[in-house]
Amino acid sequence: MTDEMNQVEVRTFSENDKVKGTVTKVEEKQVLVAIEGSKIDGIIPISELSSLHIEKASDVVSVGDVLDLVVTKVEEEALVVSKRKVDAELAWDELKQRFENNIVFDAVVSDVVKGGLVVDLGIRGFVPASLVEDYYVEDFEDYKGKTLSFKIVELDREKNRIILSHRAVVESEKLEKKKQALKQIQAGQILEGVVQRITDFGAFVDIGGVDGLVHISQLSHEHVDKPSDVLEEGQTVKVKVLSVDHDNERISLSIKETQPGPWANIEEKAPKGAVFTGKVKRLVSFGAFVEVLPGVEGLVHISQISHKHINTPHEVLKEGQEVQVKVLDVNSEENRLSLSIKDLEERNTEEVIDYELPEEAKGFQLGEVIGEKLKELKN
Repeated sequence: MTDEMNQVEVRTFSENDKVKGTVTKVEEKQVLVAIEGSKIDGIIPISELSSLHIEKASDVVSVGDVLDLVVTKVEEEALVVSKRKVDAELAWDELKQRFENNIVFDAVVSDVVKGGLVVDLGIRGFVPASLVEDYYVEDFEDYKGKTLSFKIVELDREKNRIILSHRAVVESEKLEKKKQALKQIQAGQILEGVVQRITDFGAFVDIGGVDGLVHISQLSHEHVDKPSDVLEEGQTVKVKVLSVDHDNERISLSIKETQPGPWANIEEKAPKGAVFTGKVKRLVSFGAFVEVLPGVEGLVHISQISHKHINTPHEVLKEGQEVQVKVLDVNSEENRLSLSIKDLEERNTEEVIDYELPEEAKGFQLGEVIGEKLKELKN
């Protein structure tokens, strides 16, 4: 009678039937469960416990756990059932909703494999290495067991394929942070930032979630050949906001505008009477502009270039030439220096005498020459 009842009981189950089972025994490679409404045991092979690879069944379930299962095979003395398939069925519905609505969710990285990370979502989710962070990661071992935020970027049920991205979440958060930061930044503000990237034409500085460009011309009051000569990545700098283009999300910054200008304290740096070795920067009809300090040029008026009379500065000077100059006057309010070259040169005595002596002191007079010529004509 009992055998007949068992036969009847077994026949009531078919493949794909959903059942509930209570774990009665956990072995290394399988789990035994008591199936509701059945007098025979159910068996869950270790491969049917999880979508992930596991070494021991005890890592997933314990005695007394009540599980939702599906029948995969009907045998005379047992039902072969699967927890993995039930989990996957439930997971697909949830994951479809997340994918279609672009929902961000947290999940634990269950394993690190070649090429990326594995996440248990009831179904095996894969995170390719390129989609883990928005920067290069050399070693992913520290990610195992770590909880990260993800978006589903690819979902294909037929191929049992789920591709996740943590990078998409990071980039989205940065974009939102950038938009908020742009609203707060205004031209004229002095801010502290961190140098993120150095290029040939300048440096990009992070000023609170948004990068601004410091053009090479705005790095220093002095001439800069290469930005890397004066900055390094990771360096903290003070910058002034020159302009904000909200439409194109561009910010122009200046470092030199936060530093004392070359004319600051000029009366102390270049006092009246001071002597400098400078470089001729420009020649004009009325004199020469000479750089005596980085960013500081003074004028040597044409009358202060030489003791000799010259028509143009080009007669004795050329651009790029080094000369010694003396400070004649300092005007700090108008940022002007008056300089002299001739004050540092010795006066040529012979030339001066020849130029200044009156005509009668030169050994003969003009009248005498004319008189002699008249006498010759009369004869």
